[in-house]
Amino acid sequence: MAAITENGLAELTMAGLARRLGTSGGHILYYFGSKDQVLLETLRWSEDRLAPRRRELVGRAAPAVERLAAYVDLYLPTGAADPRWLLWVDVWSRTIAVPELRETQADLDRSWHEDLVGLVESGVAAGEFAPLDAEAFSVRLRAMLDGFSTQIVIGVPGVDRRGLAAHAMGYSREALSIDS
Repeated sequence: MAAITENGLAELTMAGLARRLGTSGGHILYYFGSKDQVLLETLRWSEDRLAPRRRELVGRAAPAVERLAAYVDLYLPTGAADPRWLLWVDVWSRTIAVPELRETQADLDRSWHEDLVGLVESGVAAGEFAPLDAEAFSVRLRAMLDGFSTQIVIGVPGVDRRGLAAHAMGYSREALSIDS
């Protein structure tokens, strides 16, 4: 992950990665086949490490709005050059040329979607959120968070993570009819 995020996938060479890992480029290619596959497996590894935490946050015994705020906080990058988000940016930039990346990206994205839909549906069932189309809400909120995340991770001047999280929660409060 560090090797990819330090200089990006374009600058990563198999020989350089192999030196860093104390192995050979041929050994890496034998197991992964390509730099794209290394990127894909690194993103999958990163998301697999985060998934239990996300599921715990959305499934815990707490008011739905608190769980939603925790989801938003977990979704957003920690700051400019967040390694997990740099992987996502690299994957997005490669998905046109590499269909396998697009399929895996969609699978990983689907897990975020399903957890958010479940959280919203539980909030609706508990009477904490107004009834709405949870699938459509998830699509809209995650699209907003993706845009905000891109601004954060590339370090757009004047972008404030806390402010963007507040925008996302403002939209959520409005869409879900949550009293402040």
